[in-house]
Amino acid sequence: MLLSKSCCCRQKLLYHFEGGTSIAEELPSVRKLASFLENCPDSEFLRRVHARILTFGHGSSIFLGSKLVSSYASFDKLSESKSILDKIINRNLSLWTSIIIGYFRAGQFSEVLYLYLLMKQRGIGIDSSSLTFSLKSCTELGFVQVGRQIHADAFKVNLNFDRFVGASLIGFYSKCGHMDNVKRVFEEISEKDVVVYTAIITGVTLVSLLQAAGQVEGLLEGRSIHAYAIRRGMDHLDEVLETSIIDMYIKCCDLISVELIFRQTKKKSVASWNALICGLVQYGRAFEAVELFALLTREGTKPDSISIANALTGCADLKCLHWGTSIHNYVIRQEKPLDVVAITALIDMYMRCNRTKMSKYLFDRIEIRDVILYNVIVAGFLSSGLPNMAFDMFGAMLEEGIKPNTATILNILGACSDFGDAEKGRTVHGYIIRCGFDLDLEISNQTLHMYTKVGHLDMARQIFNWISRKDLVSWTSMIMGYVSHGHADEAIELYFLMQEAGVGLDAVTILGLLQAFSYLGCLKQAKEVHGYVQRNHLDGEASIANSMILTYSKCGRLDASKLLFDSMGRNCVTLWNTIIAAYGMHGDCVRALQHFNEMKVHNIKPNELTFSSVLSVCSHTGLVELGLRIFHSMEAEHQISPSEEHYSCIIDLLGRAGRLEEAHDLVKCSPFRQSSSSFRGSPVASAGLHERRALKLQYEEDIDLYRC
Repeated sequence: MLLSKSCCCRQKLLYHFEGGTSIAEELPSVRKLASFLENCPDSEFLRRVHARILTFGHGSSIFLGSKLVSSYASFDKLSESKSILDKIINRNLSLWTSIIIGYFRAGQFSEVLYLYLLMKQRGIGIDSSSLTFSLKSCTELGFVQVGRQIHADAFKVNLNFDRFVGASLIGFYSKCGHMDNVKRVFEEISEKDVVVYTAIITGVTLVSLLQAAGQVEGLLEGRSIHAYAIRRGMDHLDEVLETSIIDMYIKCCDLISVELIFRQTKKKSVASWNALICGLVQYGRAFEAVELFALLTREGTKPDSISIANALTGCADLKCLHWGTSIHNYVIRQEKPLDVVAITALIDMYMRCNRTKMSKYLFDRIEIRDVILYNVIVAGFLSSGLPNMAFDMFGAMLEEGIKPNTATILNILGACSDFGDAEKGRTVHGYIIRCGFDLDLEISNQTLHMYTKVGHLDMARQIFNWISRKDLVSWTSMIMGYVSHGHADEAIELYFLMQEAGVGLDAVTILGLLQAFSYLGCLKQAKEVHGYVQRNHLDGEASIANSMILTYSKCGRLDASKLLFDSMGRNCVTLWNTIIAAYGMHGDCVRALQHFNEMKVHNIKPNELTFSSVLSVCSHTGLVELGLRIFHSMEAEHQISPSEEHYSCIIDLLGRAGRLEEAHDLVKCSPFRQSSSSFRGSPVASAGLHERRALKLQYEEDIDLYRC
């Protein structure tokens, strides 16, 4: 449609120049030639008009010359534009201003600033319009220092009070985020009109309100502000405001509105693209974010470092090395230097795609590193199971004089915990104390957790006692530390102190306490916790329900376990496993097997743990044939390959029944025969029981043979 209109316009104009009688009969006026210049469809037609201007003797016309300068600039023909400019230029301020405006409308913002500086050098002077459009060019280019200098020029000639210059200064400082300067400029303007108030509302008030709405996820309030901007016609006039609207909807999780606004935006800025790509990544839609980045490049928009960083983060989330490498190659082809944000995202992408060597290669090539970059490389090595490399990076960071932040310390402490390195944990703890990080509650909690993981409970308790304002994490870490190392009595003692302090329980704390109650058979405390669970509506969580069933059964209240099981939904295989194990512990094989059969009725597919519990029940009750049938059904009916534990159960079952030859044959064909320690006990003990010494010796010889 647009193409056909353009062609039609071009044909009409060509008629006047090549076939029309008006040109042949009389010379066109300057105004008419100016009209042709303003309506040129392309650069080829512009050159024809230029030729006619020269032919008809208007080459010295300053009016037409200024039009030609702007027209050539609009088609990116800067050499022709400057050539004409050099011929017509004089010391007329209005002419200079006119050309500056033309360059600005043509999108030649750098040329606007060049002309402005040339005006100053030649002493021609400056006026309100030249200042206004030069400031707008700085806003478009993001030239903060040049904009400040132009502000100083305006101050020198007392034009900082002008409402148009003031509005441009407000827009410039708003985009740069210098809100103090915005306020100062607004107060300096002597005559504030609708232009000024629109600028201040657009640049400060609306943007600030949108940011506030996004921070508190106030979607209704954000929509009201957006509606106000639409009514005032400001929603598409300012890039910062437009980006703030998109950002607000993203933070309020309304991606439908974001996509709608983005599609309706005619001139999409890089900031708008970045806001949407970032939002998609944040809300788990990484695939769409990477696709949007590809669309950005296809439409000819040049991505900045933020665009590249967000796209790389999307690739990292998807673990998509192919796309991440493609973006890296794009950056190399464009010869675009990456800032520390983008290079950090690139290293993170390679780390999360298990390309640690490439990450280290890129890291080593960076001359200026910051704490965030070190955090990424340290976390990457830890997630790749390379703790020594992570510790080396931490040491290099300290040698380089870069001070770790909270994230760094938490990563290193986590590594000491996960890999059980008590010595390095103590070293890091010493550094924490020396640098004052022990005042940070999160770091203190992680240090406490580290000591419980490596088994230094006394040191953990000292840190726990030292923390003045303990939170739920502090109490839970200490309780779980006691429970995991078999100190159930101290865990329960801590629970009583926790009650006195008035600290509530969460799911993790409850699970740890129930485990401690199970060890010591504390039925009364278990009931108290069960009451707390019901009052706080936590009984719907499967993990807590499982622990409650198991705790009641270990405390001798199998009836309470069954009652709790019956009150729960029966679509969770873990609950069935727990009740089967509970009946098995109490020797009630009939009900255990009955529940196993009921699983089929309720269409609950058994898992590995289900078969471990059922086979254990069969072993302890001597149900040999049933146990064998269930064992063979694992692969035949349920497509579950028996594990070492399942083989151990069935071998124990055969051994207890005196069927040692079958047990011996099963060991020989087991895929886990190399793990001979798992199989040695049951059949050999049974062999002694049945006095089959020869078979016992043969069994031991076979085990030793497999071990070799």
